[in-house]
Amino acid sequence: MTATTLNGRNKEKTSVDETEIITDTETLDAAIATPEAPETDVHPQPEAEKKEKPRSKKRLPLILAGLGVGAITAGTFGYNYWQYASSHEETDNATVSGHVHQVSSKIPGTVAQVLVNDNQEVQPGQLLVKLDPRDYQSKVQQAAAALANARSQAEAAAANIALTAETTNAKTTQAQGDVSGALSAISTAQAAVKEAQAGIPAAQADVELAQAGIPAAQAQVAQANANLQKAETDYNRYNSLYKEGAIARQQLDAAKAAYDVALAQKNAAVQGVEQAQARLASAKVGVAQAQSRLAQAQEGVTSAQAKLAASRGGLQQATAGTQDTSVKRSQYEAAKAAIAQAEASLKDAQLQLSYTNITAPSAGRVGKKTVEVGNRIQAGSPLMAIVDNENWVVANFKETQLERMRPGQPVEVKLDAFPHHTFSGKVDSISPASGAQFALLPPDNATGNFTKVVQRIPVKIVLDQKSIQGYDSRITPGMSAEVSVEVK
Repeated sequence: MTATTLNGRNKEKTSVDETEIITDTETLDAAIATPEAPETDVHPQPEAEKKEKPRSKKRLPLILAGLGVGAITAGTFGYNYWQYASSHEETDNATVSGHVHQVSSKIPGTVAQVLVNDNQEVQPGQLLVKLDPRDYQSKVQQAAAALANARSQAEAAAANIALTAETTNAKTTQAQGDVSGALSAISTAQAAVKEAQAGIPAAQADVELAQAGIPAAQAQVAQANANLQKAETDYNRYNSLYKEGAIARQQLDAAKAAYDVALAQKNAAVQGVEQAQARLASAKVGVAQAQSRLAQAQEGVTSAQAKLAASRGGLQQATAGTQDTSVKRSQYEAAKAAIAQAEASLKDAQLQLSYTNITAPSAGRVGKKTVEVGNRIQAGSPLMAIVDNENWVVANFKETQLERMRPGQPVEVKLDAFPHHTFSGKVDSISPASGAQFALLPPDNATGNFTKVVQRIPVKIVLDQKSIQGYDSRITPGMSAEVSVEVK
């Protein structure tokens, strides 16, 4: 086949003395694959085989071209992936975090109203729960009454200052009379002490006498018991003999009488012991009374001496009118301090009353609501949580990924809840310690079975507000995320 024949099927001519270029690849392949046959064919082939060979050779350049394109594509992808991986750090160990404000009561009380529902949007200061205010209203009234009382006492103290000078002379005279009376009372009390001291030995002698009579009475009881036992034995024996007809009735009656006499003597002896014990108890009471009279007399002396000291103090106070005036002024100052204290108590009661209205600490949505009308709650009891719309991502990177990571680097975030949207942000800060160090039981690496484990370091990522526009109310803390930080 000549070039002219090929050029007749599909060719382009150059303008200035250029050779003809074959553009039909299929024709060119056929031309290359079909050379001029020799004049003699030693091994003639069937017609089918002759047609297959050109067709298979036509596919080879297409396959080679496909492999080339695939190799170029794979190389381009590998280069791009290598370039991306060398300038980015990724992790899927990331979650969305946010401010979760726990709402609790500052005071104990009974829930009167619950004004919000689950997942409801609230604004800062919005009323959430109302407690029964009657107990705290009563405390406010009590504090107000105490304040009024303190003010009246202050007014009275101010009035007493003016009266102090006028009553100084009268108090002096009264104090002198009190001193004389106290001296007389001391003399009387001392005489009573001497009389009481004289009565104690006599009472103690009565106790000793009564104690001595008890053993004698107990001995009589023992003797009466022996006589009673003998009389009882004789009576039983005579009774048996009488039943047998061995003795007369008179002898039995005599034995019965002896038994009754012995029994009466025993009872009398027992009563004697009781009387002796009663006399001992009475004598001890007498001693106690004598000691009580002595103590009362001594107390009277002490009281009289205290009255004397008080009277002398009153005399000194009465003769020092200027000092009394200073005292009254001090009392007035104390009354004013009491007013300030009462005012503080009133403000505290009003503050406690204001706590019956539980309001939202920030804007957000209500979650984990556990309070219901009628519940009796204590101070600090969790009622609900307010989750605001300010969210960020905490990504736990391996410590080997932090070499080139710095705050301010751009970040791409994909949330599992919105897989078709990519959020943007930046690295805000890196945790000062690994997550294991903040655990309840941090690992102790100073043990004999130490195994090195790559640690995770929390990294805080702040989301760009423009990128979360339209999603800000749908992003919630706890969502899973995938993070890619550009660290080049």
